[in-house]
Amino acid sequence: MNAMNAANPAQIQGLDVRGPRFGAVLTTIVLAAVLVTGSGWPLAAQAAVFAVGAAAGMRRSPYGWLFATFVRPRLGPPAETEDPAPPRFAQAVGLAFALIGLTGYFAGPLWLGMAATGCALAAAFLNAAFGYCLGCEMYLLFRRATG
Repeated sequence: MNAMNAANPAQIQGLDVRGPRFGAVLTTIVLAAVLVTGSGWPLAAQAAVFAVGAAAGMRRSPYGWLFATFVRPRLGPPAETEDPAPPRFAQAVGLAFALIGLTGYFAGPLWLGMAATGCALAAAFLNAAFGYCLGCEMYLLFRRATG
């Protein structure tokens, strides 16, 4: 990345690695709330966030907008950027788990909703706490396997 890209975030080709991690923190909070309250409605909202992130990319997701609007301006330029494709794939994986969870919460069995939410929570927490994105790693393995 050259100095011009570092000075102007709009010109950065890669994704600021701090953005998806910020989104993972918010996702962890929402998914924990789902398990604590036993309500599927916060999971429905999180599924919508995952859907936008998977379809339109992390920059256009609600959490990406929050990061770009309120957090990113208070930080220095990113030390590193990443390809947006792996986090976008991770959003699709999160969406799949959220949809399975919604099925469990709204149609039953409840254990299915809780298990799917718990799996998504574990993945979000790993990214939030340690910067390890399971969905991103799945993407890379898939790309290697398919050539």
